[in-house]
Amino acid sequence: MLGIYIHIPFCLRRCNYCNFCSSVADSGRISDYVAALIKSIGTYAGMGLRADTVYLGGGTPSLLTASQMAEILETVYKTFAVSDNAEITSEANPGTVTLEKLRAYSEAGVNRVSFGIQSCKDNELYRLGRLHNFSQAEEAVGLAHLAGIANVSADIMIGIPEQTKASLAETVERVTALGVSHVSAYMLKIEEGTPFDCESIRRSAADDDTVADMYLMTAEMLSQRGFEQYEISNFAKKGFESQHNLKYWNCEEYLGFGPSAHSYFGGKRFYVPDDIGAFIKTSGSVTEIEDVSPNRLEEYIMLGLRLCKGISLDKVISLGGNAEALLRAVEPYARIGLASVSDGVLSLTRSGFLVSNGIIGRLI
Repeated sequence: MLGIYIHIPFCLRRCNYCNFCSSVADSGRISDYVAALIKSIGTYAGMGLRADTVYLGGGTPSLLTASQMAEILETVYKTFAVSDNAEITSEANPGTVTLEKLRAYSEAGVNRVSFGIQSCKDNELYRLGRLHNFSQAEEAVGLAHLAGIANVSADIMIGIPEQTKASLAETVERVTALGVSHVSAYMLKIEEGTPFDCESIRRSAADDDTVADMYLMTAEMLSQRGFEQYEISNFAKKGFESQHNLKYWNCEEYLGFGPSAHSYFGGKRFYVPDDIGAFIKTSGSVTEIEDVSPNRLEEYIMLGLRLCKGISLDKVISLGGNAEALLRAVEPYARIGLASVSDGVLSLTRSGFLVSNGIIGRLI
């Protein structure tokens, strides 16, 4: 079944590290955007397509009013045959939710919320340009639980300027104590053209070796607290892995709606141009082809090696690959503990995840 991704490109303010497609929120523009989004989703009506995950990302989807969230999800339900046990996720910023809003989201179908917490240290949140403090994050997670949303995920960030191993360890401890069921731990990447793209930030951010140590520490701490790693940056209590994101890594089909949203459907990869105004004007009718005939073998290796479970050598062969050549190529990495081969499965280790781009580049 399909995964459905819906991009909500509005924020109260752009964070200092962000290069996603977003703009400062304006209630009138959000209303126009939601109307265009509903028309875009509706173009797939009558095709008999089935879906079992819906993910609203951003931006800040929690800026949507209760009625806007309900209208969007109602359109999804009318357009697709959504399974009864579908995972319906909305990203949220802690300072933008209330108990009333979260209850309304839950009534509309949202059963999973992903909060961008990032850190428990208010000075680190300030450096990132976040508008919430950690007390608000604690309150937001509690409100989600009170609203009946048991499946709550938290994002934390590794390598924030002036962050230390001690402050990161405190973040892991305090975030996991909130009763979340999933943690995404992302290493800061300084993107070109963002406020962080300057020498003062590069000097105050942790160097590569320190970030590597922080990542390994975070993974170990999360494991000790019952969060098993299943992907480079993702950790979950048993049964709470993100089913939507697994579709990307398992090369399953998904449709994306909204500017900058990507799709993999009907054997093609395509995307909506990164232009909010154009999307509103055309109701998302303009798309660009990214790849009319994706290389399934390369994608299986590239995406599958992000997962802790790795890739099957039998599947590599079935996709036309040379398993023996692949094993020869990975042998130097396995010898130094960056990769593992066992029972016909090739996977990267935690240390290997830190240099995954280089390893995967050599293998494909």
